[in-house]
Amino acid sequence: METRVAVLAVIVREGAAVDRLNDLLHQYSGFIIGRMGLPYRQKGVSLISIALDAPQTEISALSGKIGRLDGITAKTVYAPEHL
Repeated sequence: METRVAVLAVIVREGAAVDRLNDLLHQYSGFIIGRMGLPYRQKGVSLISIALDAPQTEISALSGKIGRLDGITAKTVYAPEHL
């Protein structure tokens, strides 16, 4: 199975969405290389970066599911395909 390396950037504006976000990340944990979260209290948001190595369909599915959560924004950046 061909995989892609990507970074999923997540901005959490609503704390109520965190439990659902963590549930999704747990479902895709086999594809997650690592993640880093930073609370930015002055702006009332949390910034999370998630490094992934997964089939592109799985990355897109996770990004889409996270992006549909209320109070959360998600964008994905892919590494070049030749990695």
